[in-house]
Amino acid sequence: QVQLVESGGGLVQPGGSLRLSCAASGFTFKTSAMRWYRQATGKEREFVAFIASVAGSTAYADSVKGRFTISRENVKNTVYLQMNSLKPEDTAVYYCNTRLRGAPNDYWGQGTQVTVSS
Repeated sequence: QVQLVESGGGLVQPGGSLRLSCAASGFTFKTSAMRWYRQATGKEREFVAFIASVAGSTAYADSVKGRFTISRENVKNTVYLQMNSLKPEDTAVYYCNTRLRGAPNDYWGQGTQVTVSS
């Protein structure tokens, strides 16, 4: 079965950095595109970052562009989100996501809480 497990969240001061990890299992990770989303209290779930499989191309939401970097280590079946210059507005639960061919629904992790506060 497909499983995505996020980790690395926590409390950080504004301007600080944090690296999130998403450990994947139950599917062929290296051929699957991966995404990060986040959801702040009282707001809709928001796209954050995308990374392709074969070419490894990336895309980011405008709100995080230049501050966040998505990457992957296929040998570890893990996707990362490096978050720099964090702002209080980045406070949210961050979720890992993948969309597999032939699957009726997206797959999501349980989420990891990121809190940016002084």
